[in-house]
Amino acid sequence: MMSEQFWSRRRVVVTGGGGFLGSYLVERLQQQGDAEVLVPRRRDYDLRQIGDIRRMYKDMAPDLVIHLAAVVGGIGANRERPAEFFYDNLMMGVQLLHEGWQCSIEKFIAVGTICAYPKFAPIPFREDDLWAGYPEETNAPYGLAKKMLLVQSQAYRQQYGFNSIYLMPVNLYGPRDNFDPGSSHVIPALIKKCVEAVRAEAREIVVWGDGSPTREFLYVEDAAEGIILAAERYNQSDPVNLGSGFEISIRDLVQKIADLTGFKGDIVWDRTKPNGQPRRKLDTSRAEEYFGFRAVTDFNVGLQKTIEWYCQNL
Repeated sequence: MMSEQFWSRRRVVVTGGGGFLGSYLVERLQQQGDAEVLVPRRRDYDLRQIGDIRRMYKDMAPDLVIHLAAVVGGIGANRERPAEFFYDNLMMGVQLLHEGWQCSIEKFIAVGTICAYPKFAPIPFREDDLWAGYPEETNAPYGLAKKMLLVQSQAYRQQYGFNSIYLMPVNLYGPRDNFDPGSSHVIPALIKKCVEAVRAEAREIVVWGDGSPTREFLYVEDAAEGIILAAERYNQSDPVNLGSGFEISIRDLVQKIADLTGFKGDIVWDRTKPNGQPRRKLDTSRAEEYFGFRAVTDFNVGLQKTIEWYCQNL
């Protein structure tokens, strides 16, 4: 449970507050906290530009900044736009944290990505293994750009005593996710593919790779809760995983989504397309130890809610 006393009368800027995760976080803060929640919109502030960042800090005068804004996408988008994913994410993060320090804000909550881990990190992913190798190639530019926030967070705490933290959520899913086939992640992409196949009475769907990789997924409401607890209770620069601890193969995931959506046709694997990282499963013990976070949403329940939302909002 969030502490209303902690949030009382605090001005909180949530970058990316209009996005998928951001919308849940903003709602949670507004409904149960007494904070003034401020969301810088892209039309008003280009967070890649130092002048716009300085103007945002002057206009909003935050006590806390929760930095969620990111340029993100699935394997296809990462392959097509690596330079954009690197530059935009790096510029937003580095300048937001630096200017936050310059403005003497109370705390900066940097939300990174599980893509920062090495391609062949030991399973389960432990935060201490974060530097044990290079990230999976297709998402390395994005993962490394976000990973620099960890380096910056630790350096600014060491030299300036600046209070910033770095969280790494695993793949998120839930209602209101991005279902655009050009930029969506695996769960919404598969839901869309299966639902459309059922409606078109298609006999098959085609899925990238061979189905062997595994992934871990975190329901979006659980992720918002984890960020809120960390903002309240955690004040160190050691990176912290946010996950569910539940691992599933892409092959099993596809079958589960096909069953839940009523698709009964064939699943064809396009092995000319990349698999991405071979395995993802997190050690989530640090989040529970440091700030009492544990995911509570059953994967089947979360998937069903996501599918129902999509079908109602086609």
